[in-house]
Amino acid sequence: MKHVIIGNGPTGLVAAETLRYLQSDAEIALIGDESEPPYSRMAIPYFLIGKIADSGTHLRKSHDHYAKQRIHLIEGKVVKVDAKDKQVEFASGERLPYDRLLIATGSQPVRPKVAGMDLPNVHTCWTIEDARAIAAKATPGARVLQIGAGFIGCIIMEALAARGVKLTVVEMGDRMVPRMMTAKAGSMIRHWVESKGVGVHVNAGVTAITQQGGALLAKLTTGTEIAADLVICAAGITPNKAFLEGSGVAVERGIRVDAGMRTSVADIYAAGDVTEAADFHTGRPELNAIQPNAVDQARIAAHNMAGGAAVSGGSLAINVLDTLGLISTSFGQWQGVAQDQGGAAVEQVDEANYRYLSLQFKEDVLIGATSIGWTDHVGALRGLVQTQAPLGEWKARLLADPTCFMAAYLATAQKAA
Repeated sequence: MKHVIIGNGPTGLVAAETLRYLQSDAEIALIGDESEPPYSRMAIPYFLIGKIADSGTHLRKSHDHYAKQRIHLIEGKVVKVDAKDKQVEFASGERLPYDRLLIATGSQPVRPKVAGMDLPNVHTCWTIEDARAIAAKATPGARVLQIGAGFIGCIIMEALAARGVKLTVVEMGDRMVPRMMTAKAGSMIRHWVESKGVGVHVNAGVTAITQQGGALLAKLTTGTEIAADLVICAAGITPNKAFLEGSGVAVERGIRVDAGMRTSVADIYAAGDVTEAADFHTGRPELNAIQPNAVDQARIAAHNMAGGAAVSGGSLAINVLDTLGLISTSFGQWQGVAQDQGGAAVEQVDEANYRYLSLQFKEDVLIGATSIGWTDHVGALRGLVQTQAPLGEWKARLLADPTCFMAAYLATAQKAA
């Protein structure tokens, strides 16, 4: 059996290692399009801060790990999947046959169609090569403009602030991390960030970037102009799927997969950020670019590629963020559902101390939660959401006092046992 995996990030690597565990005699090829060993993008901020060398981003530290696992690492860019002949084609024209194929190509950064995005010193922060270029310019006192204050943007912001730059962030949404936080929570994070000396512009976009002498000048939709030595675009990501055109694989916003990570084409599987998988709560296909889900999907895909019958329980939103020392989380359907669908909610706000809780219910089940400033037992919120345990009398208690979520979790877990 010859397994080919396109994408050598955490998803592809976990799938490769799982396949090796399940099939000792299989051929396994792991393809990446960067001249780096498999590495974690989530470790790039630690490289920017200076806590680790670039080798510290590598997913496996042993120099002979892949040789011992008999995983064949291939550097190359796949430009086509030929499902009829069961081959993948590289940009060089070379082809590689497969018996079973896993697409784990993840996402790529979005570059807004803004004049000046191709100027020197305008970068995305997605690859280790990007990070090296940014580290060379993001010196103490340098003026840095970051476009985007979503989850990835806030992680990058943390690293830039630690480098001592003069940082300004521009976000098109009405708050920071708008796809992870409620309106009140996102606004609280903004106030925290501003108190740490970071300039924040919300409800604003960049319309153009021009070169002004040795600096860059960004013009905002609000009319404001911001001078910068370095511009970093963290305006979002999109599934890396263009090479699948003509393959027959069903693609909408991402690759459509079933509960076993099978695509619409026999012997082709997909896992991770590139997929539209069933949502944990609704069952509807959703993009959910979160590493824990990606790794779970990798294991499921590998088991089924090896002839198993593994099934996903659905993709659950799990977000944990450290923004300049302020911890925030959101789980599940943190936006809630309408009252006519059985929805109910409670929100507790302590702006002065940066403490916040929002709980979202559907009937007597907790379906979503958001928190700021909570670190003790916050995993219990995820537990309540993920187990979908009927709360019974605990729903009324939580509506009256959302801080008793740990007691509710213990009570429902004991009852389930």
